[in-house]
Parts: sequence; structure tokens; C-alpha cells
Amino acid sequence: MKRFIKKLLPPQVVELYHLALAYGGALWYRLPSKKLFVIGITGTKGKSTTSELVAAVLKEAGYPVAVASTIHFTIGEKTEPNLFKMTMPGRAYLQKFMREAADAGCTHAVIEMTSEGARQWRHKGILLDALVFTNLQPEHIESHGSLENYARAKLLLAQSLADSPKRPRIIAANVDDAYGAKFLETPVEIRAPFSLSDADPYNVSDTEVRFLYKPARPNSGKDELFTVPLPGLFNLRNILGVLALGEAMHIPLATMKRALENITPIAGRAERIERGQNFSVIVDYAHTPDSLKALIEAYIQPFDASRNNSTKNRRIICILGSTGGGRDQWKRPLMGKIADELCDSVYLTNEDPYDEDPQKIVAAIAAGFTTQTPHTILDRREAIRAALKEAQAFSENPTLRQTQGDSNVVVLITGKGTDPYIMGPSGSKQAWSDKKVAEEELNNLLEQ
Repeated sequence: MKRFIKKLLPPQVVELYHLALAYGGALWYRLPSKKLFVIGITGTKGKSTTSELVAAVLKEAGYPVAVASTIHFTIGEKTEPNLFKMTMPGRAYLQKFMREAADAGCTHAVIEMTSEGARQWRHKGILLDALVFTNLQPEHIESHGSLENYARAKLLLAQSLADSPKRPRIIAANVDDAYGAKFLETPVEIRAPFSLSDADPYNVSDTEVRFLYKPARPNSGKDELFTVPLPGLFNLRNILGVLALGEAMHIPLATMKRALENITPIAGRAERIERGQNFSVIVDYAHTPDSLKALIEAYIQPFDASRNNSTKNRRIICILGSTGGGRDQWKRPLMGKIADELCDSVYLTNEDPYDEDPQKIVAAIAAGFTTQTPHTILDRREAIRAALKEAQAFSENPTLRQTQGDSNVVVLITGKGTDPYIMGPSGSKQAWSDKKVAEEELNNLLEQ
């Protein structure tokens, strides 16, 4: 009903409605962002991981921290999962969150910020001290109308930083990304670019990243060797963004090193599920072509020091659902193509069909396959069960290992991460946890 009413109203009225909620909430909760050092994190990928890493660094530096992300809402030691199915909830929720954080004694707030949230003006009334830009890849194209509009919505967050009365303001941006330079044009006091060139040499594997960091700030100390227990090149980029921000905030490199090297696994982000099985099971949020490719490559074969030589030595089994119903339909065959080229076995299943026919969604993904025929099992639990059974059969069968030439098996459960529901037609939803289901199915499998 709400969507129907919004369609009847002129866009200007809808915009005023969102602005009224944003500014009204800020006033109602007495401008809580004035009491906090507020760090926004934006980009297509890596926002949640970067938020967690920034929070860890701030805690190690002695600051009481609040975090609002796709994963959870945390104030000090108090945490509750994000059950909204959105990163930036509306109706002044973030203003209420920041007020509670300030009242609880937090000095810093880390807030994951999205293009959808910016488009509905949910960032208004949040006075930023800093913004980290991770990257920009095609996503939400049907919602925004074009990649340019999507980028423009992201840049609204940079403009919000420019409009902030706080001083000094900090922008940290990934200059390996084509849009990084745009973010660094933001008129603020401190610009902190970061790039893979800041970590040379580096090695990445499916369990850690190792790199020599070259501090950008004069007199900030000698080069430091980091070993961070997070997998993949994508996490190295996230880490570099955190280090750039931390340097700009004058946090000692030794403090950041301690925080990052002791980081605990991040829920739903390349998260390992262990139940004593003799193969790897990973739960991840990858839901764009680029993030899916980066995830799979992290588990196929670690890069060597020269970063230009890798050979496949693992069997990759992927569970793939692509996008939610009615959204970003363009990327479905592309994600199928990536899985077809990089994975040995693929299970297509439900993710969030909403009001779209699930068969139509998986058929669009399957259209990207040319070298193998994916398994189609719409029931997500059954798909996970089947993938785990295949992994067990392969890892326990010496004949298969010899025939295929692989000795390691990895099951990648992609697309949902910590999403708490599978969204169905007419607003229906099924409580869900990829991690919990994987654990349950592993337990059942190992008991047989």
C-alpha cells in the first residue's frame, strides 16, 4: 500500500517527506551527531568489513565506539543484529541510534552509508567528520536509472561531508577505483588517498593477507609488515582504506597493527563454518559480479608475491542465487558466466525472489553458463545440503581426487551473508541464516 501511494504522489512531495523525516529526526533527538566523531563508510563493496575494521582500530586506540552496519547495530559492548533488510533504516532510526550512543558515552560512531539511503535523504542531519570510499561497481542500476545516477547518489554523501560544520573533515578514497578521484575532489581539510601501491610487496591467501605498508604521513614511522587474518585481495583493499583513515586521524601505526592483526572473523563476510568437516565452507555476502569473482578467486589459488601467477588447485563448489526479485536483472547471466568459468560445480537456488518467479531468476543466471550445467534446487536448505554432500563425497573419495587432480574442496555459500530473511511474494519473509543452516546440515552430514 505504501509503495502504491508513493507512486501516486509527485516526486517533489516524496522528497519533502523524506527530508522532513531526516531533519525532524535530527532535531527530535537533539542533533546527536554533534556529540560524536562520525565516520561514514560508502562504496559498492567492502562497507561492512571496513566498518568493522575501523571500529576495531578505534577501540584499540581507546575510544568507545558505536557501529551501524548491514550486519548489526553496536553501542559499546551491546550488539543487536540488523533485521531491517536495509543498511540505513529510515524514520530517524540512525538519529535515535546516535543519541543512544552519545548518551552511553561513545565518542565515535561508524555508519555504513548507501546510495539508496542517500537518495531518500537519510544522511541529512548526520554531521560527518570523515568519509571512506571503498569502490564503485554497477549495482542498483534499475533503481537509480543508470550507473551515472548511482555514482551521483554516492557523491551526495561526499557533498554531505563538505557541508559539515565540523573541522577538520577527512575523505579517504580508493584511487585504484575510477571514481576515487571524484571523491577526493571533495573540498575538505584532509584528503587521504589509498591504493594497492601502498602495500608492496603483498601476498594474499584464503586465510590471510601479508603486506609491507608504507605510511603516507610524514614522520609517521617506518614501513610496517602486517599479517591480517582475513582472506583475499578485496580485504587488502579494505584494510588499506582503514589505515589511510587512521593515519589521517593520527592514530599510531602500532595501534592499528595490533587491532588489525587481532581482528576476529566478520560475520557473513568470507566467514568460515567449522564443524570438523574435511573441506572448507564459506558464507559470504557476494552479490555483484565483481564481488563474486573476487571471492571465488581468493579460494581458487593464492597469488604469489609477483601477483601475476596463479594456478587452480582447488575444487570450488558454489551456491548462487544472484539478485533479489525485480532488481538488477542485467547481472544475472554475468554472474552465471563467472561461476561457470571459475567453479567446478554450481547450485542455483532461491535468494530473495520477492514477487518475481524464482524459476525465471535462476533461468536468467543459467543463461550465462556455456561449459557446464548448473544444478537447480530452489529450496535453499536443500541446495546447501546437496553442495555439502558433494564436497564430502569428493574429499573422502581418493579415486575422485586422483581423477580430478584436486585435493582441496571449498563450498562457497554466496549472496546473503548475515541477511536474516528470505523475502517472498507480497511482503512475506522466511527467517533465515546461511550460517545456521550450514552448521545444521554439516552436523547432520557428519553424524551419518
